Amino acid sequence: MLEKKKCDEIIALVKREVVPAIGCTEPVAVALCVAKATELLGCLPARISLRLSGNILKNAMGVGIPGTGMIGLPIAVALGALVGRSEYALEVLRDVTPESVERGKGYISEGRISIKLHEDAPSNLHIEATVEDEAGHEAVAVISEAHTNFVYLSRDGEVLLEKQPTASDDSAEPGDDPELDLHTVYEFATTMPLAEIAFIDEARRLNSAAADLALSGEYGHSLGLTVRDKGKVLFGDSPLAHIVSSTSAACDARMGGAQVAVMSNSGSGNQGICATMPVVAYAKDVNADEEKTIRALMMSNLTSIYIKQSLGRLSALCGCVVASTGASAGLTYLMGGGYDEICASVKNMIANLTGMICDGAKPSCSLKISSGVSTALMSAMLAMNGKCVTEAEGIISDDVDRSIHNLTSIGREAMRQTDRLVLDIMTDK
Repeated sequence: MLEKKKCDEIIALVKREVVPAIGCTEPVAVALCVAKATELLGCLPARISLRLSGNILKNAMGVGIPGTGMIGLPIAVALGALVGRSEYALEVLRDVTPESVERGKGYISEGRISIKLHEDAPSNLHIEATVEDEAGHEAVAVISEAHTNFVYLSRDGEVLLEKQPTASDDSAEPGDDPELDLHTVYEFATTMPLAEIAFIDEARRLNSAAADLALSGEYGHSLGLTVRDKGKVLFGDSPLAHIVSSTSAACDARMGGAQVAVMSNSGSGNQGICATMPVVAYAKDVNADEEKTIRALMMSNLTSIYIKQSLGRLSALCGCVVASTGASAGLTYLMGGGYDEICASVKNMIANLTGMICDGAKPSCSLKISSGVSTALMSAMLAMNGKCVTEAEGIISDDVDRSIHNLTSIGREAMRQTDRLVLDIMTDK
C-alpha cells in the first residue's frame, strides 16, 4: 500500500492538473494574462503589447475562441481585456456575450493590439502582457511554465510579484510533484478508497456534455458526427466507433469554439478529452460499474499526468500521444487487465504513435485524436491477448518506465528543431 502522505500528494496533483477549461488553453492563457494586467491597470487599456513563446503562438493561431465564431489570438486578447476575470483561471472567458464580441471586433480594428514572438522565451509556455492607458500608466503580467502560473506582476514600475523560474521542463509545480512511476499509478488507481478518487468522475460529466453538444450540431470538421452518422458502413455499431465518435466530437466542439467547459489534463483540454472519453464510451458499452469506471478514469488521467511530467507542458510531440497512452491503460483495466497487461498496452502505444507532431491547436486535432484513441483500443486488445512489443523493437525497453522516458526524451529534446520548423511553416503561410 502507498503511504498516506504519498496518496495525499497524488490527489493534490490530480486536482491541480485535471481542471475545467473553456476554449483552447493557449489562447485562454493569453486572455488570462491580459485580464490580470488589465485589472492591475484599473481601466480598459489603450494599448496591449504581447510577447509570446513559439509554442503559445503555434497553439493559438488556428483555433476557435469560445462564443465568438472567430479564430486566433486577437479576439482572445481583446475579450481578456474587455470581460476577462483572472479569478476564473482557465474559464477566464466565461462572461463572453455577443455584445462583448462586437466590442472586441471594434477594439481589434482600432489597432490597439501588438503580438510578437519572444525569441528568447525562458519556457516553451511563456506569455508577457504589457498594457497602457492614455495617461501613460502601465501594468505588466507574465505567465510562465504553466497556463495559470503568474511569475511577474507590476504597475508603473512597482513590482507586485516576482517568482524565480522553478524548472526547465515546463511542469506544473516543479519540485512539488510527487515522484511517479507506472506501478505507483496502477497501485493508486486500483487501491485507493473510492470516495477519495470519485472526484475524477466530473471529467466524464463535462467531456460527455461537450461530445453531446457536437453530436447535435456542426462544430469544427464534425468528425464525431460524421463517424456516428456516416461511418456505420465502415465501423459498424461497435466500441471502436463509439470511442472515436464521442472523443472526436468533444474535440470538434472545443476546437470549433463552442462555449462549453471541458475537463483538461496537464493544461490541455484535448488531452483531458482524450484521456476521458475512450474510457467513458467503452465502460458504457461493457456495462462497467461505477467503481470500475472511476478507477479506469483515474488510471488514464494519472498515466497521462505521469508522462507529461517528463515531457513538459508544450512540445513538438502531439499531446494525443500522451493522453491516448493513458486511455489505453484505462481501457486495458476495463478489459480486466492487471499491471502486466497495462505495461504491455503502454509499450504497444509508444511503439506506434511516437513522433506524431503537434502543428498547433485547430479543428483538425480531432483527426489526430481519433488516430490516438483507435490505437489505444488496438494496443489494449493486443495486451489482453498476451502480445507486447519487445525490447528488440525500436525505442521500447523491457522496463515500461524506461520506455516512457525514451518517448518523452524524443519529444522534449530530439524534436526541438522540428518544433521550430513547424512554427516557421505556419507563420510563413
